Amino acid sequence: MQNKGLVKLFALLFGLVSVYQLSFTFKANQIEDEAQELAISKIADTEEDYRAKRSQEEANYLESIATDTVFNIGIAKFTYNEVKQKAMNLGLDLKGGINVILQVSVKDILKGLANNTKDPVFNKALEDATELQKNSQNTYLEDFFVAFDAIKGDTKLASPDIFYTKALDGEIEGNMTDDEVKKIISTKIDESIVSAFEVLRKRIDEFGVTSPNIQRLGTSGRILVELPGVKDVERATSLLQSTAQLEFWDAYKGEQFFGFLAQANETLKDLVEVDTPEVAEAEPQDEEDAQDAAIDDLLGEAETDSTAVAAVNPLLDLIRGPGYQGGPIIARFEVKDKVTVLEYLNKPEVRALLPVEQRYAKFVFGKPEKNSELIDLYALVGNRDNTPQLSGAVVTDARVNFSVANKPEVSMQMNSKGAKIWEEMTGKAFSQGSQIAIVLDDVVYSAPGVTSGPIAGGNSSISGSFTLNEAEDLANVLRAGKLPASADIISSEVVGPSLGQEAIDSGTMSFMIALVLVLVWMILYYGKAGGFADIAMVLNILLIFGILSGLGAVLTLPGIAGIVLTIGMSVDANVLIFERIREEIAKGKGQKESIQDGFSNALSSILDANITTGLTALILFIFGTGPIKGFATTLLIGIFTSLFTAIFITRLLVDWYINKGGKLDFSTAITKNLFRNINIEFLKKRKVAYIISGAFIVLSLGSLVTVGLNQGVDFVGGRTYQVRFENDVNATEISSTLANTFGSADAKTFGSANQLKITTKYKVNEASSEVDEEIRQLLYNTLQPHLSGQTYEEFIDLNDVNKQVGLLESFKVSPTIADDIKQASFWAILGSLIVVFLYILMRFKRWQYSLGAVAAVFHDVLIVLGIFSLTYRFMPFSMEIDQAFIAAILTVIGYSLNDTVVVFDRIREFFNEHTSWKFDRVVDTSLSSTLSRTLNTSLTTLVVLLSIFIFGGDSIRGFMFALIVGVIVGTYSSLFIATPIMYDTVQKLEDKKKKKN
Repeated sequence: MQNKGLVKLFALLFGLVSVYQLSFTFKANQIEDEAQELAISKIADTEEDYRAKRSQEEANYLESIATDTVFNIGIAKFTYNEVKQKAMNLGLDLKGGINVILQVSVKDILKGLANNTKDPVFNKALEDATELQKNSQNTYLEDFFVAFDAIKGDTKLASPDIFYTKALDGEIEGNMTDDEVKKIISTKIDESIVSAFEVLRKRIDEFGVTSPNIQRLGTSGRILVELPGVKDVERATSLLQSTAQLEFWDAYKGEQFFGFLAQANETLKDLVEVDTPEVAEAEPQDEEDAQDAAIDDLLGEAETDSTAVAAVNPLLDLIRGPGYQGGPIIARFEVKDKVTVLEYLNKPEVRALLPVEQRYAKFVFGKPEKNSELIDLYALVGNRDNTPQLSGAVVTDARVNFSVANKPEVSMQMNSKGAKIWEEMTGKAFSQGSQIAIVLDDVVYSAPGVTSGPIAGGNSSISGSFTLNEAEDLANVLRAGKLPASADIISSEVVGPSLGQEAIDSGTMSFMIALVLVLVWMILYYGKAGGFADIAMVLNILLIFGILSGLGAVLTLPGIAGIVLTIGMSVDANVLIFERIREEIAKGKGQKESIQDGFSNALSSILDANITTGLTALILFIFGTGPIKGFATTLLIGIFTSLFTAIFITRLLVDWYINKGGKLDFSTAITKNLFRNINIEFLKKRKVAYIISGAFIVLSLGSLVTVGLNQGVDFVGGRTYQVRFENDVNATEISSTLANTFGSADAKTFGSANQLKITTKYKVNEASSEVDEEIRQLLYNTLQPHLSGQTYEEFIDLNDVNKQVGLLESFKVSPTIADDIKQASFWAILGSLIVVFLYILMRFKRWQYSLGAVAAVFHDVLIVLGIFSLTYRFMPFSMEIDQAFIAAILTVIGYSLNDTVVVFDRIREFFNEHTSWKFDRVVDTSLSSTLSRTLNTSLTTLVVLLSIFIFGGDSIRGFMFALIVGVIVGTYSSLFIATPIMYDTVQKLEDKKKKKN
């Protein structure tokens, strides 16, 4: 092998980088374990609501060390924030949390833009669009336009009764055509969705989740939100669905509260416990002197006294900077102290200190500046009802403009009602020299002053030291205030942390068992050479985890399955190489020459087999979502690292051993003559194989037509709940009881006999949080006799990491998105078949090869579907057809093609080497010579899959069963279906040519 030095250097650097990346994961885990132990030591089990308190204590500790150096590797130091950012992210199924798809109601936005018109054509078009959406792949807006065009008659979109309104005056004119109006409405809809997206993004920042993911899904108005590890699932779900609360408040001047803070500090000394620093005794101060000193500190006017002794001040010691005279900021605090400060200021004893005219003051923090740990405190002019002077609903538009000095500013327009109140507010602020706070979800985004008197007409410009991005953010926030649309959860998955920990444990166990079995098998079969392959395989696993960590990819349970499957499939490359070397040794060649030729001859098969598998994994990555994308990611990474370690690292180790005088037989005493001199006439058995396969296909098709498949909520919509009981329960009895409550419900044993997966279509078309709560309450009431006295709050609580009984996971999919998932799955399978057909055609230059491969794949998929259709009613694990099953089908396609391509590659090689042989002899000899590799790889892969199936957890068992069936059927079809069909079509063509001649 050439360039050995370069390979060694690359392998060393690659390995070191992987270790470097993984070190952050180990360090982050260590710190989080310490935080958990600290919380447990501080909060006893006997305290009320101790779990929530522990979670808060844990979060406070981690926040307190966020900017502290916690990891020193000699050449660099890292804070906790940096360590956490570089650590491997765990997915929802391993860490718990929520994954939702929100649908911003475009229907509501359209109603708002049309000023809630009563126009019958407009409202009929909305109803028709809603119906069209049930079986449409269009966006709601596209279907609305289709519906409107179908019934409009003489009605125009630019009608004064529809979109030619005061709110859209200047943008839509009465003489515009429908096509012109459609473009403007499309822009308005997009702006509203962007506003909703920004509001959600800012809310998510408040959760403190390590690796949140929020993204728009095309132009459909759907927004994906993933919050793995979120502590308060109920709060997260509620906050994601609530509409934006944009408000305008009069703001007090900061200096009006300096004295109050000093008084509050003195009162808090008797109310809260603060750690006392070990200092010398200080000179006593009277209360008036203490207040004066505190006010001087706030104004930044105190002189530094090197002999002064630190005092213990619960509130004042938290201040990190003063406000400024005449401004709305009272003081600056660290972000981590925000909750504590608000808790202090809202204590009844502290609020009692406020003067009568300030008794309703509302304390609110501002938006933290980028790359800053400090945050500003404001006091807003409140009232008895705690309502703002002006609601954000009056804002009709907001835009980023540039001032005369070419600086970004935000222009804002209000409706007539808002303009009148705005004139009063700005007039008051101008006369008092105060500010007006723009507040979104209780966060002050800006507090501009008024410099030119009362602002009439509702048109204003907000200027300041904005960057362009900050100005755009503020404009988005202002537009969000007028958003009339709710954001309904149309798909959700909620996983409790206890279930996540179980998934980690089962995933780790299956991983270790599979790894040990494969490592031992390789040594038993190939001797010392197998040991070298094992070393390469261990490096392969290290590289996979290192790359996942470096890319910031999220590790999921299907992702672990992808890695474990990669272990089985990575053996294939080594098996191909070792089998070719054994063939060369059997020909009488020397050891070095055999190794050289073995690696060279196997390269083509290795590349073709991995490329076909890689293509199906790529299709899966493109069309998949969430955990399935994680599976595809690890599979793709595993293919690349497997190729590198098998072709280069194994070769490097083998050459090193041979060059130092070692001898390798690439077999053991047991396996030395195994599969040698085999000459099976496969083609003569093809008719029997056709009959057997035909019978299975007919049986499968019959079952699919008559019985069908157990389609999961992914494909039909509905809600699924995973519930665990203290004692074993009868699924049939509970199904009957649930049916009486919901009309349509199904309960199946999920894993052990004390665990059920409950599915219902009750109110399937309603996605509101109120309906979700209603169904959970009904579910609890129905199951209560089996819950051993568990309260409703305990039943639904998904924050307990040690939870063993009650609701552990919930999943919801609306029929609309279920239809989209089904369509995407269909195109994923069809796309993979087309891509692979074209690749094989390109590589082998004859369409008969492509036909044989694709026919075998169709055969495999039909039989897997048939087996699921025939057995799902009595199997002791879930066999639902969902996105995970589609991932399994695509993996089966890749595996089947992998096997088939290796055989085809050998046929092509023998066809060119033995030109005098008849074609049937070439085919039979090729199949016989690759049999050792085929069975070896298949058995190894099956061992891996079985270990995951047995030890990998309930949620992944159906997925693994599909893969197991697929590997068995795929191995059979590569020998008895793909190659015979290719042979028959080639022979038929040759026979036609002979007849013509």
